[in-house]
Amino acid sequence: MEKTANPITLQVEFTTDTKGQPSNVAFLTTWLCDHLMKDPRKEMFVLEGSVRPGVLVLINDADWELEGEEKYELQSGDEIVFVSTLHGG
Repeated sequence: MEKTANPITLQVEFTTDTKGQPSNVAFLTTWLCDHLMKDPRKEMFVLEGSVRPGVLVLINDADWELEGEEKYELQSGDEIVFVSTLHGG
């Protein structure tokens, strides 16, 4: 039987990052890794400081490539979804 992760839904409100700049998806990704990820294999989610290839990122149901990728500034009420397309063999 294949092991799958249960989806996690969070409601968080960010206005600025740690440098006082508007919060963006890059900040959210780092925050998730630093505060929520329990799995030590963070390279399954982030590679070289960005979401790794094989992880689909949706911003309000649109591919993040259409929204500016990690530079997209988070807005109140945004829905950010990370979907792994990586498969075990």
